Amino acid sequence: MTITLESSTIVLDQIADAFGPWSAVVKAGDLLTIVDLHGNQAVDTLVYAAHDHAIRYSAAATVVAQQNLFLTTGSVLRSDDSTALMTIVADEVGNHDTVGGACSQESNTLRYGHHTQHQHACVENFLAEGSKWGLGKRDLVSNINFFMNVPVDADGTLGIVDGLSAPGKSLTLRAEVDTLVLVSNCPQINNPCNGFDPTAVRMIVTRP
Repeated sequence: MTITLESSTIVLDQIADAFGPWSAVVKAGDLLTIVDLHGNQAVDTLVYAAHDHAIRYSAAATVVAQQNLFLTTGSVLRSDDSTALMTIVADEVGNHDTVGGACSQESNTLRYGHHTQHQHACVENFLAEGSKWGLGKRDLVSNINFFMNVPVDADGTLGIVDGLSAPGKSLTLRAEVDTLVLVSNCPQINNPCNGFDPTAVRMIVTRP
C-alpha cells in the first residue's frame, strides 16, 4: 500500500525534536506517518485508546496475534483484550522492535556506568509528556521502538545494533480507534540505536 500525502488532508505536521517527547490524538481512520529525517533514529512509542487509557498497547498480545516479534506492514497494534488500536499500512524499513524497551536513567547507570546518571532518557520523556494526558508511571508498559534494530538469536539473546533505516525512510499507521500516541524521540547516546547521534523526526497526521 502506497501512502501519498498529496491526496490526503494534512491534520497535523510537526517535528519531534532530537532527544524530546511528542504526543497527539489520532482520530479513527486517520493516518500517522513517521519520517526518519536523518536516518538511524529510534522512535520509542506507546499507544492508548483516547477514550480509555486502560486500553493500551500490549507487546505480548500483539506478538502472539501476529506470531512475529517484529513489526512491519500489516502488523496490528493490540491491547491486552485484543482491541486493534493501530495498523501499520506502509513501511519503508520492514523491521521494528517490540522487545528492546525504553531507556531510563536507572538502566543507563546499570548498563553504561554512573557517569550517565544525569542523561535524559525515554522513561523521563514518557512521564513528562504523559502527564499532559493524565498518565503516570503505572500507565507505562513495554513500548514499540520504531526504526530500532534489535535482532534476536535462536537462544533468545538480543542486541541493539546499527539501524536499518536511512534518511527520509518512513512508516505509516492507521488509527483503528481514536488513539493517543505518546512518543519519546530516543535520546540514547550510549548504544547504536541512534547511531550515537539523536536526530529529529517528522510526525504527520493525514485524513484520507
